Amino acid sequence: MLKRFRIHIAVFFAVIGPGFVTAMVDNDAGGIFTYSQAGARFGYLPLWTLLPITLLLVVTQEMNARMGAVTGKGLSDLIREEFGLRTTFLMMALLVLTNLTNVMAEFSGIATSLGLFGVSRYISVPLGAVAVWFLVVKGTYRSVEKIFLFACIVYGAYIVSALMIKPNWKEALINSVHPQLMLDPPYLTMLIGMVGTSIAPWMQFYLQAAVVEKGVTEKEYTASRVEVIVGCIAMAVIAFFIVVACARAIWANGPRDINDAAVAALALKPFGSYAFVLFSAGLFNASLFAASILPLSTAYTVCEGLGFEAGVNKRFQEAPVFYWLYTLLIAVGAGVVLIPGFPLIKMILLSQVLNGVLLPVVLIFMILLINKTELMGKWTNNRFYNWVSWISVAILIGLTLALVGITLRGMGE
Repeated sequence: MLKRFRIHIAVFFAVIGPGFVTAMVDNDAGGIFTYSQAGARFGYLPLWTLLPITLLLVVTQEMNARMGAVTGKGLSDLIREEFGLRTTFLMMALLVLTNLTNVMAEFSGIATSLGLFGVSRYISVPLGAVAVWFLVVKGTYRSVEKIFLFACIVYGAYIVSALMIKPNWKEALINSVHPQLMLDPPYLTMLIGMVGTSIAPWMQFYLQAAVVEKGVTEKEYTASRVEVIVGCIAMAVIAFFIVVACARAIWANGPRDINDAAVAALALKPFGSYAFVLFSAGLFNASLFAASILPLSTAYTVCEGLGFEAGVNKRFQEAPVFYWLYTLLIAVGAGVVLIPGFPLIKMILLSQVLNGVLLPVVLIFMILLINKTELMGKWTNNRFYNWVSWISVAILIGLTLALVGITLRGMGE
């Protein structure tokens, strides 16, 4: 039994990477702002949403990992083969536009986090762009993955910062398991936003592509599934401590809205410089991390979907479209943030709308694909899992469409 346990542990560490990284990068600059706003405005009340959010994330990510391990193909590749090039091209065009606006938000997070320490955005953003470009273009999959996994560890800064300011743990734990719904528009908007920020279209494409490039097969799939679940739980834990920190630092002194995650970091200053530094470091790490992953995910997806060579293990000459698209997304995303007076907030709102339009379509394609016996063999969804999947998708579609409607109304005001 001990020998078998050691084998399982060895296989787990051999496949760790894609699922864990994908889930953790979900706490990007936009995610941190959403959770910070939830804690600042409503205190510990929203914590109960993290349990269903984790379940929904596990369901969608597990299907991606399974398809990648069984078919050896990325999601966009499968969509092209099964549903045609025209459908794939339209989806890729929308995904590129959506992810570009998200990349802008990540570089804005880099500028904001280092701006707290007096570093000009005209220094931090170009240096950040160069760093993420060299990381992928000059690295291999193994070296890039190691750096990404290290970046996941840095998220622990949020846990430490929350512990340092001594929140009301009793109230936090009670609200974590006690669902509370209110027919208050700001509260409903916050709940939808927390769900919407947890699952994005790019995640589905990136995870499956990463599983394929790492070489995970059916034999290692059980360990890969465990890794996906562990990543989803870790994401929820970090989100929990972000909400708790802002509930203690801001909401406890009077509920209020915040403009960005930097305001949350500043609110921790009265509790000690270390708490402030750790929260700010977490924001910088999350923004830089996502600024690497989002363009990489987009390049993977588009190249697979349209039949171009893709992969970090390939040289620039072997996959020119892959690397040029990655470069272009970084250059445009970083460059726009440096334009004085550019309406970045409206662009972020637009990305939410585009995510809302694309996500339901992607999820439906996923379920249709994973139930094709000619593709998945014995690895198709069973009846129970299909029920869970379709119900989860229905909930996500409903909440996402509601978020789109609320966002569009906000943009029109």
